[in-house]
Amino acid sequence: MRTALVTGASSGIGEACAQRLAEADWRVLAGVRRSGSAPPGTEEVLLDVTEPVSVEVDRLDGLVNNAGIAVAGPLEFLPLDELRRQLEVNVVGQLAVTQAFLPALRAAKGRVVIVGSIAGTSALPFLGPYAISKFALEAMADALRLELAADGIHVSLIRPGTIATPIWSKPQPLADTLTEEAKERYGPRLDAMRKAAAARAARAAPVESVVRAVEHALTSRRPRTRYLVGRDARIRAAIERLPDRLRDRVVSRALLRG
Repeated sequence: MRTALVTGASSGIGEACAQRLAEADWRVLAGVRRSGSAPPGTEEVLLDVTEPVSVEVDRLDGLVNNAGIAVAGPLEFLPLDELRRQLEVNVVGQLAVTQAFLPALRAAKGRVVIVGSIAGTSALPFLGPYAISKFALEAMADALRLELAADGIHVSLIRPGTIATPIWSKPQPLADTLTEEAKERYGPRLDAMRKAAAARAARAAPVESVVRAVEHALTSRRPRTRYLVGRDARIRAAIERLPDRLRDRVVSRALLRG
Protein backbone atom coordinates (compact mmCIF):
# COMPACT_ATOMS: atom_id res chain seq x y z
CA MET A 1 0.00 0.00 0.00
CA ARG A 2 1.31 3.44 -0.94
CA THR A 3 1.72 6.00 1.84
CA ALA A 4 1.25 9.76 1.57
CA LEU A 5 1.55 12.57 4.10
CA VAL A 6 -0.67 15.61 3.55
CA THR A 7 -0.06 18.73 5.62
CA GLY A 8 -2.86 21.16 6.43
CA ALA A 9 -5.32 18.28 6.09
CA SER A 10 -8.05 19.56 8.42
CA SER A 11 -9.81 21.70 5.79
CA GLY A 12 -9.83 22.98 2.22
CA ILE A 13 -7.39 21.58 -0.31
CA GLY A 14 -5.53 19.43 2.22
CA GLU A 15 -8.69 17.79 3.52
CA ALA A 16 -9.97 17.10 0.00
CA CYS A 17 -6.62 15.64 -1.11
CA ALA A 18 -6.39 13.41 1.96
CA GLN A 19 -9.90 12.09 1.40
CA ARG A 20 -9.32 11.40 -2.29
CA LEU A 21 -6.10 9.49 -1.63
CA ALA A 22 -7.71 7.47 1.16
CA GLU A 23 -10.56 6.54 -1.19
CA ALA A 24 -7.93 5.40 -3.71
CA ASP A 25 -6.49 2.98 -1.12
CA TRP A 26 -3.52 5.04 -0.05
CA ARG A 27 -2.44 5.01 3.56
CA VAL A 28 -2.87 8.69 4.32
CA LEU A 29 -1.10 10.43 7.17
CA ALA A 30 -3.19 13.55 7.71
CA GLY A 31 -1.10 16.34 9.20
CA VAL A 32 -3.31 18.52 11.41
CA ARG A 33 -2.72 20.97 14.25
CA ARG A 34 -5.71 20.02 16.39
CA SER A 35 -6.54 16.54 17.64
CA GLY A 36 -9.69 15.11 16.13
CA SER A 37 -9.64 17.22 12.94
CA ALA A 38 -8.28 14.64 10.48
CA PRO A 39 -10.60 13.51 7.66
CA PRO A 40 -12.34 10.12 7.96
CA GLY A 41 -10.32 7.18 6.65
CA THR A 42 -6.96 8.80 7.37
CA GLU A 43 -4.40 8.42 10.15
CA GLU A 44 -4.20 11.59 12.19
CA VAL A 45 -0.74 13.06 12.68
CA LEU A 46 -0.37 16.11 14.91
CA LEU A 47 1.89 18.36 12.90
CA ASP A 48 2.52 22.09 13.16
CA VAL A 49 4.88 23.00 10.32
CA THR A 50 6.41 25.78 12.44
CA GLU A 51 7.53 23.27 15.09
CA PRO A 52 10.15 20.49 14.91
CA VAL A 53 8.77 17.45 13.09
CA SER A 54 8.52 14.39 15.36
CA VAL A 55 6.64 12.06 13.00
CA GLU A 56 8.58 8.95 11.97
CA VAL A 57 7.93 6.86 8.87
CA ASP A 58 10.29 4.49 7.02
CA ARG A 59 8.93 4.87 3.49
CA LEU A 60 6.86 7.64 1.97
CA ASP A 61 5.53 7.53 -1.57
CA GLY A 62 4.11 11.04 -1.57
CA LEU A 63 4.45 14.26 0.41
CA VAL A 64 1.81 16.92 -0.22
CA ASN A 65 3.06 20.21 1.22
CA ASN A 66 -0.21 22.07 1.53
CA ALA A 67 -0.29 23.83 4.92
CA GLY A 68 -0.50 27.59 4.51
CA ILE A 69 -2.01 30.88 5.65
CA ALA A 70 -2.87 34.15 3.93
CA VAL A 71 -1.89 37.53 5.35
CA ALA A 72 -3.42 40.56 3.63
CA GLY A 73 -2.88 44.30 3.88
CA PRO A 74 -0.86 47.16 2.34
CA LEU A 75 2.87 46.51 2.53
CA GLU A 76 3.58 50.03 3.79
CA PHE A 77 1.76 49.25 7.04
CA LEU A 78 2.58 45.55 7.31
CA PRO A 79 4.04 44.65 10.73
CA LEU A 80 7.22 42.74 9.99
CA ASP A 81 6.26 40.06 12.49
CA GLU A 82 3.23 39.35 10.29
CA LEU A 83 5.50 38.89 7.28
CA ARG A 84 7.72 36.59 9.33
CA ARG A 85 4.65 34.56 10.33
CA GLN A 86 3.55 34.35 6.69
CA LEU A 87 6.95 33.10 5.57
CA GLU A 88 7.42 30.79 8.55
CA VAL A 89 4.26 28.85 7.72
CA ASN A 90 4.19 29.00 3.93
CA VAL A 91 7.90 28.73 3.14
CA VAL A 92 10.14 27.71 6.03
CA GLY A 93 7.54 25.23 7.28
CA GLN A 94 7.24 23.57 3.88
CA LEU A 95 11.00 23.13 3.62
CA ALA A 96 11.26 21.86 7.20
CA VAL A 97 8.67 19.16 6.52
CA THR A 98 10.38 18.21 3.26
CA GLN A 99 13.75 17.92 4.99
CA ALA A 100 12.29 15.75 7.73
CA PHE A 101 10.77 13.24 5.31
CA LEU A 102 13.43 13.09 2.61
CA PRO A 103 14.99 9.85 3.94
CA ALA A 104 11.56 8.16 3.75
CA LEU A 105 10.89 9.66 0.32
CA ARG A 106 14.31 8.56 -0.90
CA ALA A 107 13.66 4.99 0.29
CA ALA A 108 10.50 4.84 -1.82
CA LYS A 109 11.63 7.08 -4.68
CA GLY A 110 8.57 9.08 -3.75
CA ARG A 111 7.21 12.39 -4.94
CA VAL A 112 6.95 15.85 -3.47
CA VAL A 113 3.95 18.00 -4.33
CA ILE A 114 4.07 21.65 -3.29
CA VAL A 115 0.77 23.51 -3.23
CA GLY A 116 1.70 26.98 -4.42
CA SER A 117 -0.54 29.50 -6.18
CA ILE A 118 -0.81 31.60 -9.30
CA ALA A 119 0.09 34.31 -6.77
CA GLY A 120 3.61 32.91 -7.06
CA THR A 121 3.91 34.62 -10.44
CA SER A 122 1.12 37.21 -10.17
CA ALA A 123 1.26 39.54 -7.16
CA LEU A 124 -1.92 41.52 -6.52
CA PRO A 125 -2.26 44.72 -4.47
CA PHE A 126 -2.88 44.21 -0.74
CA LEU A 127 -2.03 40.52 -1.06
CA GLY A 128 1.71 41.18 -1.11
CA PRO A 129 2.62 39.09 1.96
CA TYR A 130 0.86 36.03 0.54
CA ALA A 131 2.39 36.53 -2.91
CA ILE A 132 5.89 36.93 -1.45
CA SER A 133 5.56 33.52 0.17
CA LYS A 134 4.23 31.90 -3.00
CA PHE A 135 6.97 33.44 -5.16
CA ALA A 136 9.44 31.81 -2.76
CA LEU A 137 7.81 28.42 -3.32
CA GLU A 138 8.46 28.77 -7.05
CA ALA A 139 12.19 28.98 -6.32
CA MET A 140 12.01 26.17 -3.78
CA ALA A 141 10.31 23.87 -6.27
CA ASP A 142 12.88 24.59 -8.98
CA ALA A 143 15.85 24.03 -6.68
CA LEU A 144 14.44 20.87 -5.08
CA ARG A 145 13.47 19.40 -8.44
CA LEU A 146 17.07 19.61 -9.66
CA GLU A 147 18.66 18.57 -6.38
CA LEU A 148 16.46 15.50 -5.86
CA ALA A 149 16.27 14.24 -9.44
CA ALA A 150 19.34 12.03 -8.97
CA ASP A 151 17.49 10.16 -6.22
CA GLY A 152 14.46 9.53 -8.41
CA ILE A 153 12.30 11.97 -6.42
CA HIS A 154 10.06 14.11 -8.61
CA VAL A 155 8.90 17.54 -7.45
CA SER A 156 5.71 19.16 -8.75
CA LEU A 157 4.26 22.60 -8.01
CA ILE A 158 0.51 23.20 -8.07
CA ARG A 159 -0.59 26.72 -9.10
CA PRO A 160 -4.28 27.20 -8.32
CA GLY A 161 -6.11 30.43 -8.93
CA THR A 162 -9.07 31.35 -6.74
CA ILE A 163 -10.39 28.11 -5.24
CA ALA A 164 -13.49 27.61 -3.11
CA THR A 165 -11.74 26.92 0.22
CA PRO A 166 -11.92 28.49 3.72
CA ILE A 167 -8.51 30.21 3.47
CA TRP A 168 -10.07 33.35 1.95
CA SER A 169 -13.11 33.40 4.22
CA LYS A 170 -11.07 33.44 7.43
CA PRO A 171 -10.84 36.77 9.32
CA GLN A 172 -8.09 39.18 8.30
CA PRO A 173 -7.40 41.18 11.47
CA LEU A 174 -4.46 43.01 9.94
CA ALA A 175 -6.53 44.40 7.07
CA ASP A 176 -9.41 45.14 9.43
CA THR A 177 -7.39 47.13 12.00
CA LEU A 178 -5.53 49.65 9.89
CA THR A 179 -4.49 52.97 11.38
CA GLU A 180 -6.36 56.11 10.41
CA GLU A 181 -3.42 57.12 8.22
CA ALA A 182 -3.54 53.78 6.43
CA LYS A 183 -7.30 54.01 5.94
CA GLU A 184 -6.98 57.51 4.52
CA ARG A 185 -4.26 56.48 2.11
CA TYR A 186 -5.54 53.06 1.05
CA GLY A 187 -9.16 52.78 2.22
CA PRO A 188 -11.06 53.30 -1.06
CA ARG A 189 -8.73 51.05 -3.06
CA LEU A 190 -8.77 48.40 -0.34
CA ASP A 191 -12.58 48.43 -0.33
CA ALA A 192 -12.61 48.10 -4.11
CA MET A 193 -10.17 45.21 -3.89
CA ARG A 194 -12.37 43.47 -1.32
CA LYS A 195 -15.41 43.79 -3.58
CA ALA A 196 -13.46 42.43 -6.52
CA ALA A 197 -12.15 39.56 -4.39
CA ALA A 198 -15.68 38.71 -3.25
CA ALA A 199 -16.84 38.61 -6.87
CA ARG A 200 -13.92 36.34 -7.78
CA ALA A 201 -14.67 34.07 -4.83
CA ALA A 202 -18.22 33.62 -6.09
CA ARG A 203 -16.76 32.24 -9.33
CA ALA A 204 -14.03 30.19 -7.64
CA ALA A 205 -13.03 26.86 -9.11
CA PRO A 206 -14.04 23.80 -7.08
CA VAL A 207 -11.41 22.31 -4.79
CA GLU A 208 -11.81 19.10 -6.80
CA SER A 209 -9.82 20.69 -9.64
CA VAL A 210 -6.79 21.01 -7.37
CA VAL A 211 -7.25 17.49 -6.03
CA ARG A 212 -7.10 16.10 -9.58
CA ALA A 213 -3.83 17.93 -10.20
CA VAL A 214 -2.30 16.67 -6.95
CA GLU A 215 -3.39 13.11 -7.71
CA HIS A 216 -1.89 13.31 -11.20
CA ALA A 217 1.38 14.61 -9.78
CA LEU A 218 1.52 11.68 -7.36
CA THR A 219 0.49 8.88 -9.70
CA SER A 220 1.21 9.74 -13.34
CA ARG A 221 4.11 8.05 -15.10
CA ARG A 222 5.07 11.49 -16.40
CA PRO A 223 4.05 14.06 -13.80
CA ARG A 224 4.30 17.71 -14.78
CA THR A 225 6.67 20.09 -13.08
CA ARG A 226 3.88 22.69 -12.75
CA TYR A 227 0.08 22.49 -12.83
CA LEU A 228 -1.96 25.61 -13.60
CA VAL A 229 -5.42 25.06 -12.09
CA GLY A 230 -8.58 27.00 -12.81
CA ARG A 231 -9.81 29.66 -15.24
CA ASP A 232 -8.75 32.46 -12.91
CA ALA A 233 -5.19 31.12 -12.86
CA ARG A 234 -5.06 30.90 -16.66
CA ILE A 235 -6.32 34.47 -17.05
CA ARG A 236 -3.80 35.81 -14.56
CA ALA A 237 -0.99 33.87 -16.21
CA ALA A 238 -1.90 35.48 -19.53
CA ILE A 239 -2.00 38.96 -17.94
CA GLU A 240 1.49 38.43 -16.54
CA ARG A 241 2.82 38.05 -20.08
CA LEU A 242 1.88 41.67 -20.82
CA PRO A 243 4.47 44.46 -20.51
CA ASP A 244 4.64 45.60 -16.88
CA ARG A 245 3.00 49.01 -17.30
CA LEU A 246 0.14 47.56 -19.35
CA ARG A 247 -0.23 44.73 -16.87
CA ASP A 248 -0.48 47.23 -14.00
CA ARG A 249 -3.19 49.20 -15.79
CA VAL A 250 -5.21 46.06 -16.44
CA VAL A 251 -4.94 44.92 -12.82
CA SER A 252 -5.74 48.37 -11.42
CA ARG A 253 -8.78 48.75 -13.66
CA ALA A 254 -10.09 45.32 -12.67
CA LEU A 255 -9.41 45.44 -8.92
CA LEU A 256 -8.95 48.97 -7.61
CA ARG A 257 -11.69 51.01 -9.25
CA GLY A 258 -14.78 49.80 -7.45
